[in-house]
Amino acid sequence: MTLVAGIDSSTQSCKVIVCDSDTGETVRSGSAPHPGGTEVDPREWWAALEIAIGAAGGLDDVAAAAVGAQQHGMVCLDSSGEVVRKALLWNDTRSAAAAEQLIDELGGPEAWAQRIGVVPVASITATKLRWLADAEPQHADATAAVCLPHDWLTWRLSGSTDIADLCTDRSDASGTGYFAAATGDYHQDLLELAMRGRTPTLPRVLGPAESAGRTPSGTVLGAGTGDNAGAALGLGAGSGDCVVSLGTSGVVSAVTDVAPRDASGLVAGFADATGRQLPLVCTLNGAPVLAAVAGMLGVDFDEFDRLALSAEAGAQGLTWVPYFDGERSPNLPEATGALHGVTTRNLKPANVARAAVEGLLCSMAYCMDRITDHGVAVSRVILVGGGARSEAVRRIGPAVLGAPVHVPTPAEYVAFGAARQAAWALSGADAPPDWTFGVTASYTADPTPQVVEQYQAVQGLTRGQ
Repeated sequence: MTLVAGIDSSTQSCKVIVCDSDTGETVRSGSAPHPGGTEVDPREWWAALEIAIGAAGGLDDVAAAAVGAQQHGMVCLDSSGEVVRKALLWNDTRSAAAAEQLIDELGGPEAWAQRIGVVPVASITATKLRWLADAEPQHADATAAVCLPHDWLTWRLSGSTDIADLCTDRSDASGTGYFAAATGDYHQDLLELAMRGRTPTLPRVLGPAESAGRTPSGTVLGAGTGDNAGAALGLGAGSGDCVVSLGTSGVVSAVTDVAPRDASGLVAGFADATGRQLPLVCTLNGAPVLAAVAGMLGVDFDEFDRLALSAEAGAQGLTWVPYFDGERSPNLPEATGALHGVTTRNLKPANVARAAVEGLLCSMAYCMDRITDHGVAVSRVILVGGGARSEAVRRIGPAVLGAPVHVPTPAEYVAFGAARQAAWALSGADAPPDWTFGVTASYTADPTPQVVEQYQAVQGLTRGQ
């Protein structure tokens, strides 16, 4: 049996799985926590990776490995390869003003959309570099190379200390703000704009099956990937598939050959891990919407599902707009959630529960529509994340989203995708290995466009819009 390893270095933790390269069957695994906060010393990630590798039985018998990791994080290195300062993570918002500056300086959102397919927001790496240049110019001056979390970890695994050996992949590079997924090119002038004239070294962009080198012990290293692209690869998502992830936030992405250029900034023009495109829309509100409403009703999740499924489609006119913590898709940071259409006849626990599920799914349908507006075809939905455990979400999902919903067995799909990429790099084949992706439950239902129309009628009434 030939073994490969996949590493998921997420915001919260590091997970390592070791798989059979022929089938994808997980042989062993390990994990370790990451420190909290929105800025982290990358050496903390390395320490967690070493612990997770040890817990997974080591890599001595592993033929290839690859790293999937949180996107956008700013890792700055000096000329000798030492970390200049703590990495700013995707969820660090101190660069929000820098994003607005960069948008204006290039000529507006349309200019950014046309150049790279992404309109800067605080999460994007380029905005963090502008913040660094203005707030910590001494650190900006010391920065000889800029890379992303997965780039840095792959480089450390290789044993190199030369910043010229840094490499990345299209998926993660497409979240930087100075790489265009449509063409596969860096835009050095945008890096220079962000850094106020400085031009640090950037990682070389590898192809999906290209090797990033070897570890000192000889393990082949895959190119690595950003977390969303890694999950899509781990799920076996292909053309026509839309991945809907209901975690703390909601994330909708689709595998396609279409490279969107969305001046609204809602659709990010990211690349996937196979050489294609992965347009993505993210919301602030995901599965916690269901938890909040269940808590308000004083029921557990099983009873919440039973209530929601006992009510009729449309909840007798009740509609939840689920902007409980503001919203980013649409961009309404000051918005609040709202329950519309309340009457003495329909204010019942079952309708309230049903409206919460439908409202959350309508929010995801809004994101899907923004992607399909760019000519991206969606034929099925792959539903993952904590919210996918809800039987009500599974059964109501195809009715609201207008497509069959497939729910795979819960797994560490980012790590699984990284392991699949490692096997691909090891084989040198034209396509990733055809692994088994576990048991998938499939759900269909008659479409309920009236529910979406009911939601759309009140969506614009929510505070902040």
